[in-house]
Amino acid sequence: MSEQNILATIDGVNITDADLDAYIANLPKEQQAYAAYPQFREHALKQLLAFHLYAKMAEEEKMDETDEFKAMMERARKDILAQLAINSVLKDITVTDEEMQAFYQENPQHFEKGETVHAKHILVDSEEKAQDIMNKITAGDIYFEDAAKEFSSCPSNAQGGDLGEFGKGQMVPEFDQAVFAAEVGKVVGPVKTQFGYHLIKVEDKKDASVTPFDEVKEQIRANLLQQKQNQAYTEKYKELHDKYMK
Repeated sequence: MSEQNILATIDGVNITDADLDAYIANLPKEQQAYAAYPQFREHALKQLLAFHLYAKMAEEEKMDETDEFKAMMERARKDILAQLAINSVLKDITVTDEEMQAFYQENPQHFEKGETVHAKHILVDSEEKAQDIMNKITAGDIYFEDAAKEFSSCPSNAQGGDLGEFGKGQMVPEFDQAVFAAEVGKVVGPVKTQFGYHLIKVEDKKDASVTPFDEVKEQIRANLLQQKQNQAYTEKYKELHDKYMK
């Protein structure tokens, strides 16, 4: 698609694909995600044309000569100048690999991952039901996952009772204690909680660990950059305050 492709002409002024792309680029990011869809571009074009048409109307009615227009232009001028000045203060701020490494080593608590388990469960409303299902699973009459689909009242039943991976403290205390004490692959229960009676099967366990530096490097960079920028902004503000506030 050529940038010079003319989409419309308003009083001798051409509206091109480049104009439409620029307009869409200034929309909220969640709207920009639809930029490739023809219907969205058509809707955006209508908005852009309306913008130009109303601007043309304002020109003809000499609204650009009013005090209101001049005041708005002055505010816009100051807004633009302020943003340019802020950009100039922040543009050279960077974060080095050495700074990121130092932060990572000095703040290990930010990157610790606690012990986790991946577990499945079956939830029923009585201990007798839970024990009966347990007996069938132990005898090999039914697989745990099939029993979960058939008997469990938890919404996880559709996934064979799969609760995914979770850490300590995310489940009610009785369940939490039982699941972290259980051996991988062994079915335990019944375990009574406020929700009923559970049979639990642990699929996997992961010990507590520290997230590798490479996995959090960009997160550290972004955080340190934000801190540096905030500091530079505050220091420049104080400097300007002392200089101009008389």
